[in-house]
Amino acid sequence: MNIPNLSTVFPLAGYERLCFLNNVVDHPQITIGDYTYYDDFESVGNFQRNVRYLFDFTGDRLSIGKFCMIASGVEFIMNGANHLVDAVSSFPFAVFGGDWATAMGGKTYPTKGDTVVGNDVWLGYRATILPGITIGDGAIIGAYSVVTRDVPPYTIVGGNPAKLIRKRFDDADIARLLELRWWDWPIEKITKYAPFLMGNIADFLAVIKSENGL
Repeated sequence: MNIPNLSTVFPLAGYERLCFLNNVVDHPQITIGDYTYYDDFESVGNFQRNVRYLFDFTGDRLSIGKFCMIASGVEFIMNGANHLVDAVSSFPFAVFGGDWATAMGGKTYPTKGDTVVGNDVWLGYRATILPGITIGDGAIIGAYSVVTRDVPPYTIVGGNPAKLIRKRFDDADIARLLELRWWDWPIEKITKYAPFLMGNIADFLAVIKSENGL
């Protein structure tokens, strides 16, 4: 098969703006699925810098699935950015130590858990993902969006805060796609059906049912 080499950083010859992310990211709290790529106008090294406030003491993780498309300037805000909101002041006195070190009195900063991006997700130019968000498989996030809540699979959202624009397919077809999980197929099978993956949903589901009984 003549397909992109997963072990290469830049899968497009002579084009060093686009990289396979799992060959670039080396942070222990970030995991990237196969064939997920990042495209940056300046340097692909910007991706990891754009995962903001990811500290080992917060314990949260960023998990991104397979075959995702991440545009230049996408930022993930992690739980290290959080402050107390139910206290009189949100100022982080204890961080500065000294006589302020015990000011929190055993309290901890709020956390919203891990940030999870599914498979086959397109994150548009300069989208911002807030802490603890889950973005479902097949979702599309519009340019400059600020994602403040979970995004269901195969939906398109946009704006600040990001709101539903439309579902990509009807509920029955979405359920079938989530059942099939094409991104987990052997790469030989994905390659065989790539023309159908780039076609309409009816033809894809029909040929899969006809040839595979699925």
